[in-house]
Amino acid sequence: MNKSRILVGTSGYSYKDWIGVLYPPATRSNDFLRVYAKEFHVSELNFTYYRMPQPDLVKRLAAQTGPDFLFSIKAHITLTHEKRPDLSSLSSLFLKGIEPIIESGKLASVLLQFPYSFYYNKENRNYLDKLCVQLGTVPLAVEFRNRYWQKESVYNGLAERDIAVVNVDEPDLPGLLKQSDIVTSKIGYIRFHGRNQTNWWKGDNVTRYDYLYTDSELREWIPGIQTIAAQASLVLIVFNNHSKGQAVQNARRLKEILLQSHVQPV
Repeated sequence: MNKSRILVGTSGYSYKDWIGVLYPPATRSNDFLRVYAKEFHVSELNFTYYRMPQPDLVKRLAAQTGPDFLFSIKAHITLTHEKRPDLSSLSSLFLKGIEPIIESGKLASVLLQFPYSFYYNKENRNYLDKLCVQLGTVPLAVEFRNRYWQKESVYNGLAERDIAVVNVDEPDLPGLLKQSDIVTSKIGYIRFHGRNQTNWWKGDNVTRYDYLYTDSELREWIPGIQTIAAQASLVLIVFNNHSKGQAVQNARRLKEILLQSHVQPV
């Protein structure tokens, strides 16, 4: 049996098209998280990418979940996409906003998701280092979208800083990341984005991730998950293919497949 804690969940939870898939009819949006937390024990917070988190709201979210629930919180756009000169003050503002989740013990990580245009070069490596220093009081996970970051030197640098690298499942397209099972901290992290090649570059945040994994595609990951679980004390497996509740369906199915493979998810 695996000794690590394996949590399977979804990226975000507040989707109206999940009514009938996860949420019973007539469920109010204010009750989505309470219902979600009855089945899953981890969720990524996406809204923090679009607007700076506010302590009052974040405190309410923490209160709606049980003691074993964890959040992975996506860093604000100004931190990962804009590279503004006021990095220190923005980082402090972000950390202040998520303080209630930190204090509750429910923070799994802060997710630094960089765009494809964040290329592997000296300027960006220096920026990444500065950002990680500014946010160094909390657990961090880094997701690159450009495969030229998939280097041993990058993994070693993250490991030296105890920062998790995010392994991804996404379309097999030039420049995108190859599948991996790398662990660079006590946290192992996998994000499933779907394999929608047609809409990846031209789609929006709904159509790009419109994809339902087959059982065989999910089973491909079992050896990788086992490899990660053997090295990390906490494994986060998150589905981002949120359109039409497909993330919920795949998260549920992966948990069943893991159990069949003698891997115990939460």
